Amino acid sequence: MDPDTPDDAAAREPALVRLAQAGDADAYGELVTMHQAAAFRVAYVLLGSAADAEDAAQEGFVRAYLALGRFRADEPFRPWLLQVVGNEARNRRRARGRREGLAERAIAAFRGGGATVPAPELEALAGETQREVRTALAGLEDGERLVVTCRYLLGLSEAETAAALGIPAGTVKSRLHRGLRRLRERLEPLGGSIEASS
Repeated sequence: MDPDTPDDAAAREPALVRLAQAGDADAYGELVTMHQAAAFRVAYVLLGSAADAEDAAQEGFVRAYLALGRFRADEPFRPWLLQVVGNEARNRRRARGRREGLAERAIAAFRGGGATVPAPELEALAGETQREVRTALAGLEDGERLVVTCRYLLGLSEAETAAALGIPAGTVKSRLHRGLRRLRERLEPLGGSIEASS
């Protein structure tokens, strides 16, 4: 039984949320179990590392638990939770980017005399397309990137994407259209296409 989609779990969710808001840790544990796979996928798409995604998802669950008092029980829980996890993942990505930039500058300073460590050509070629797609995706406006990520990397439907991001279905369609067009514009000069890269 998939914890993300069973009908009986979805029917129990509002009651579990109310119990969790009243301090029932077991009820919150059930909510975590129901949504942990989706939370991990969202974090993984944003971070690109399983270990980082697991940490971000776990921290997101903690932050969501601490914020349960502000959650409106008449709203769907999953989109709210995924937003909390997504925020945590984005914060970690920004922090990681700052650390990596410092590390790269330090390495470049130490190599100053031309002593470099050659990277194997095959490894460079294998990662090149993936880097190009990640770079192109990172160059999108946040709203477009999130919609493209939810639709094509997480496999959410347009309706699920709208619910998870808290935006109208029409906004999903327009951001998806713009985001895919911009990705094509960035990737086609590099000899790739969205279809070939997915």
